[in-house]
Amino acid sequence: MELRDLIVTPLFLIVVYIILYLVRPYATDFVTRQYFIPAVTFKILGAIALGFIYQYYYDGGDTYSYHTHGSRQIWEAFMDSPMRGLKLLWGNENHVDVYQYSSRIYFYNDDQSYFLIRIAALFDLLTFSSYSATAVFFALLSFTGMWMFFLTFYSRYAHLHRGLAIAAFFLPSVFFWGSGILKDTLAIASLGAATYCFHEFFIRRKLSIGYAVGFILSLLIIFSVKKFILQAFLPALLVWLVAHNFSSIKSMAAKIILVPVAALLVALGAYYMVVKVGEDDERYAISRLAKTAKVTAYDIRYWSGRGAGSGYALGELDGTFESILKLAPQAINVSLFRPYLWEVKNPLMFISALESFCFLIFSVYTIFTVGGRLRSALSNPDVIFGLVFSLSFAFAVGVSTFNFGTLARYKIPLLPFYLMALVVMLHYRNKPTNVDVLERTE
Repeated sequence: MELRDLIVTPLFLIVVYIILYLVRPYATDFVTRQYFIPAVTFKILGAIALGFIYQYYYDGGDTYSYHTHGSRQIWEAFMDSPMRGLKLLWGNENHVDVYQYSSRIYFYNDDQSYFLIRIAALFDLLTFSSYSATAVFFALLSFTGMWMFFLTFYSRYAHLHRGLAIAAFFLPSVFFWGSGILKDTLAIASLGAATYCFHEFFIRRKLSIGYAVGFILSLLIIFSVKKFILQAFLPALLVWLVAHNFSSIKSMAAKIILVPVAALLVALGAYYMVVKVGEDDERYAISRLAKTAKVTAYDIRYWSGRGAGSGYALGELDGTFESILKLAPQAINVSLFRPYLWEVKNPLMFISALESFCFLIFSVYTIFTVGGRLRSALSNPDVIFGLVFSLSFAFAVGVSTFNFGTLARYKIPLLPFYLMALVVMLHYRNKPTNVDVLERTE
C-alpha cells in the first residue's frame, strides 16, 4: 500500500459507484437490481483484500509481481517515452531501447503472465499505477463477466434468482481469488462472458455479430492466460448445445435412434477441441496431458506451491492416463469437498474448508430433496452443461495440484457452474416425476 493508493483509489471508487448507479436501471430489472451493487462491492472488497493478504500475509506473490514488477514498469516507460511504453505494451520482444524496463519485469518471457501484465498496464495509465485502483478495474471485469453468467440462467429460471446470484457473486473463493490482479480473474470473467454469448447465439439463436465477437474474444482471453481451461470448457459447450437440441425432440423413438449418433459426434468433437487447444503447446498436447499432470502436481506439492498451503496426496502418478484415471473420483472429491474441517492448518485454509463443507452439505441436500425426480433433473441440458464442465475441470485440477492452497485458486472456474447445476436441479423438487422442467424462454 502506497500513498498513491490512498489518494487515487477513493477518488476512483467515487466515480465508479456514480457510474454504477447511473447504469443500474438499464442493466437490471425489479428482481436483479437488488444484487447489482452488492455484487460489485463484494468483487471490489475481494480485489483489495487480496492485495492486503499478499502484502501482509504472504509478503509478496504473483499479484505484486504482475503489478509492481510488471505493469508498473510499462507505466514508467510510458511516462519516460510513450513510444517505449507502446513497444512494451505491444509485446515482449527484446528491443534494446526498452531493456531497462523489460529487465525488471519478472514474467517478461512468460507469454500467459505477460498478457495479464499488458492488461494491467492499460489500467495503470488511468490509475497512475495505483495497485488498489488497478485491482478495482480487474474486479469490474470479473463482475461484468459473472453478471453475464448470472443473466444467462436467470433468463431461464427467474424464480431461482437467489441461488443463481450466490453461485455467480457470493462464493468466498470466487470473489476473493477471482477479483484481483491475477490470471484467475481474467479467466472467470471470460468464462462468464463466453457462456452468455454462446447461450444467446447458439441456444437462443440470436445470430448477432456482437455475440459472435464476444464469444470469440472471450475464448481468446482464456486461451491467452489459462488455455487448459478450454480443454474442459469447449467440450462442455458442445455437450450443452447437443443436449439442448436433443431435448427439443418429442419422439422417443427418434431419441433412441439418435443417441448413438449424438454420443459419437460429441466424443469426436470434444477430442478434436482438446487436441486443437493443446497442439501448439507440448504441455497440453493430448499425448502429454498425463505427464504434464504428474509434473505439475509434484512441482506444486514439493516446490513452487509448498508455501501456499498444506499439501495432499491422492496416490502415485506415473505419467500415464491409467494412473490419473484411477484417481478421478478422489480428484473430483478433493476439488469440490476438501480440505475437510479437520485438515485445516491456517486461517485461509479454514475459509476454504468451510466453503467445501457447505458444498458437500448442499450437494447431499440437493440429491435427497430431488429424490425420485433426479433422473429428470440430470437430463436438463443446463444441468448437464454445468456438471460436465465442473466435474471434468475438478478432475483436471485435483489430479494436477496436490496442494490445498494452490487448489483454492485453481478450482474457482468450476464452482459457479457446479453450484448453478445444483440450484437448477432443485427446480425439480416439487415437480411430478413424469414431467420435465419448463424453462422460461423468450
